[in-house]
Amino acid sequence: MIPEKHEHMDNQSSDKLAPVIYIPHGGGPLPILGDKAHENMITFLKAIVQDWHQPAAILIISAHWEEDHAMVTSGSHPELIYDYYGFPVEAYHLQYPASGQPQLAKKIAELLISQGIAAQQNGQRGFDHGMFIPLMLMYPLANIPCVQLSLLKNLNPQQHIDIGKALQSLRKENILVIGSGMSFHNLKRFFTQGNDGDAENDAFDHWLLETCAGDEISATEREQRLIEWQQAPAARYCHPREEHLMPLLVCYGIACADTPQAKVAFNAEIMGKKVTSFLWQ
Repeated sequence: MIPEKHEHMDNQSSDKLAPVIYIPHGGGPLPILGDKAHENMITFLKAIVQDWHQPAAILIISAHWEEDHAMVTSGSHPELIYDYYGFPVEAYHLQYPASGQPQLAKKIAELLISQGIAAQQNGQRGFDHGMFIPLMLMYPLANIPCVQLSLLKNLNPQQHIDIGKALQSLRKENILVIGSGMSFHNLKRFFTQGNDGDAENDAFDHWLLETCAGDEISATEREQRLIEWQQAPAARYCHPREEHLMPLLVCYGIACADTPQAKVAFNAEIMGKKVTSFLWQ
């Protein structure tokens, strides 16, 4: 689903809200290496940005950074972290020279602290593959400043929603928010779909579609379902560990005040499993 085209937006504050999107970033560097099992995802990520205005900056919440409390990259030129193993040598020479934005990092930390959420800036931490792999497809020119926000090691659903709620004002400042994870992330089960499909994958995906984009769910119920996500059908089959789901909850927290009901931006197979992306706009 491609969002409607909008007129030019200044890089400063605006009444128009910037998009918030939860995306899949695929398996390590495979999307950039041309892996055929990622073709649907590659096409989607290249297309989704085409009718958006250019953001002033990008805030990305990656599944691949966890800290005891919220941490935000504050370096001017963060290096890339090649946090994957066993791939061809070219995977370790990929470049995405996007600059950081220390002022935005400072503001994010201050917004979190103002809501009683412990937060700290980190000027040494680089960008992991949950950031640079999808952005190489979405914004290949690397000409938009980026800031990355960590998850919490405790993976507490309510706390991740609360982190998002503390950052809701960023949408009015032309800051594109990207939650980078995977709605299905059972590494042992990728590529194992049988002739009859994967009923557990389908069950959780249906629950997630209903929870995030369903028409008949109140905002209160929507949030409670996300907090209690482990009660969903096949929840632990799809997420033996939930770090790839938590960026979705941060995105929901950021968007819920203005657009609690998401749109389905992508719902197709990646590496043999049904995966979904949600857009709040």
